[in-house]
Amino acid sequence: MFERIRRSRTGALLAVFSLSAVSLCAMPAVTNAYPPQRTVETSGMELITAETQRAIDSGLASLASRQAPDGSFGSGSIYRKNVAVTGLAGMAFLSAGHTPGRGKYGEVVQKATDYLLARCRPNGFIVEDEGRTHGPMYGHGFATLFLAEVYGMTQRKDIRPKLEKAVSLIINTQNTEGGWRYDPVPKEADLSVTVCQIMALRAARNCGIYVPKSTVDHCTEYVRKSQNTDGGFRYQLVRRAESAFPRSAAGVVALYSAGIYEGRELTNGLDYLMKYLPQGDIFRFESNYYYGHYYAVQAMWHAGENYWARWYPAIRDELVRRQLPNGSWPDNSQIICNEYNTAMACLVLQMPNNYLPIFQR
Repeated sequence: MFERIRRSRTGALLAVFSLSAVSLCAMPAVTNAYPPQRTVETSGMELITAETQRAIDSGLASLASRQAPDGSFGSGSIYRKNVAVTGLAGMAFLSAGHTPGRGKYGEVVQKATDYLLARCRPNGFIVEDEGRTHGPMYGHGFATLFLAEVYGMTQRKDIRPKLEKAVSLIINTQNTEGGWRYDPVPKEADLSVTVCQIMALRAARNCGIYVPKSTVDHCTEYVRKSQNTDGGFRYQLVRRAESAFPRSAAGVVALYSAGIYEGRELTNGLDYLMKYLPQGDIFRFESNYYYGHYYAVQAMWHAGENYWARWYPAIRDELVRRQLPNGSWPDNSQIICNEYNTAMACLVLQMPNNYLPIFQR
């Protein structure tokens, strides 16, 4: 059995409290919006090596070069000007310590922030009207998460009212099972969309936006019901109950985001994920490779010393080998787009920086 790591971290941007165990008062404001770069070490092991940092720097430079003039990220017929990809790309720069108007990529983050704010409808829905998209609630969840992180880091007054509406839309579209689906209506639910919403709610809660405890509790119930006896998670309650690595990683993170930090469901979920410890076989789960590892690295980061100490070096080395000469990461599945892959890879590699409030233990 793997041991859990203590979650305390000095110099954290925000204190992270349990959503389901504490009162709904506002979190303390951020006092340091542009922290110095630092690397978290585990058991004396340097996690972000010089080679890793070069990969991160090259990845961020490649990503910045692909930002559209309007501040958006994304390419192709479906994911051009995509709010989810824009939010994830923005978070990749936040993870390196760049905030709107500050740092080497401060202008990039500023433009991404302004783009998403301009896509907020009066009812709170964040969507690009001109573009096609698959599952607009994915986009809404990732965009809301990014705006909550920016607001927590900067306390920009123009963000809060739109963020509050975005959060209210999530709360009001939760279905009777406790989850969310592709569209902003309380009908169906699936685990993949649900984890996007609970992470957005957690980030909003961390920076002082009101989130009802009942919403979190209902979501927790849905996620728990989605877990199979092997520790993995199914996609929907109404479908066949196969477990799979990508959505199981998402299921574990959903529990952490709901304030669940220990218990049999987490232990079983983490043990299931450890069966998929990266072994250099980089083409496993190709269609959901970046999605799965984005959540898996978060799960291991929150889980503890031995989980994390084994997982991060394995996925770090795999991603460094996978990077293309131009600094991006390939989309061999051709499902989403280059910007998505590169943002996800940068987020995974930068997890030890511990800058983003949503990722802090």
